[in-house]
Amino acid sequence: MDSDAHINIRRLVRAHGVRQLTIARLSAPADWQAELRTALAAHREPVTIFAGSDLRLFVQSFAVFFTAAMMFLL
Repeated sequence: MDSDAHINIRRLVRAHGVRQLTIARLSAPADWQAELRTALAAHREPVTIFAGSDLRLFVQSFAVFFTAAMMFLL
């Protein structure tokens, strides 16, 4: 490697950042504030403890634990 050939990495990183920002701005919806508000509201909705498959996973785990405990005690 030639020590005289220096790569200006700062310029490349800045150019990449500018490209990424431009792409993000072009792909953003026109009403991005309303979309952000709805996404935040959906994220803030309370989640129940046993939502969806969590209850099933808990029951299966408890069944395995209970079976193992009974086998150990016998």
